[in-house]
Amino acid sequence: MPQNEYIEQSIKRYGRRLNHEERTRKREARKVHKDSIYAQKVHGLKAKLYNKKRHAEKIQMKKTIKQHEEKSAKQKTGDAVPEGAVPAYLLDREGEKRAKILSNMVKQKRKEKAGKWNVPLPKVRGIAEDENVQTKAWKRMVTKATFVGDGFTRKPPKYERFIRPMALRYKKAHVTHPELGATFQLPIIGVKKNPQSPLYTQLGVLTKGTVIEVNVSELGLVTSGGKVVWGKYAQITNNPENDGCINSVLLV
Repeated sequence: MPQNEYIEQSIKRYGRRLNHEERTRKREARKVHKDSIYAQKVHGLKAKLYNKKRHAEKIQMKKTIKQHEEKSAKQKTGDAVPEGAVPAYLLDREGEKRAKILSNMVKQKRKEKAGKWNVPLPKVRGIAEDENVQTKAWKRMVTKATFVGDGFTRKPPKYERFIRPMALRYKKAHVTHPELGATFQLPIIGVKKNPQSPLYTQLGVLTKGTVIEVNVSELGLVTSGGKVVWGKYAQITNNPENDGCINSVLLV
């Protein structure tokens, strides 16, 4: 037996102390205070790492609590409605059962907030910076297709760091509706996310796999509440700088 396992051997032979559970409970209760003192004292890189760890723990704890205490919502069911006349004060009570349910609309809104979609191209090839941008002194020439918006004006040459050529700027995209199987040419509203880097998202660089927002008001799409849908997300499926146009699939 290894030398350092004498404690385990003693536990196996004679068991634990009689007050072991009580001591463990007290140690656990004191741990919160010790962690708090440590969090106030620590600084620098250690503080960053410690706060990141604590943040992850808190999120996990909140998720667990939420799962245990999930609020139930009322939902009407057709089969539970009784036949015949019902007193007025019971009209809103009858035909309801309590169920843990969230409407599809709320789910969709949450999904859009979180920025998670079932995209046609889940994995995209990474692009090296020199392939995307040509460098000359402090200036960078973007060699990929871009979107800059209507009210765009260039900065004075002295302060301009990134140059987006006019020939590679696009305002419209070919958007295919996956369920209808039809393609429409729609105006681009903005670039939601470029998977290559946050900088390319900010610059409006359009590469394969980029999620863009397009104006779908012409298609006459409406929500369940009857409101006209104005903007919807689409993912680019081709390399615009090679094809001279933007082909994308609508995220529905």
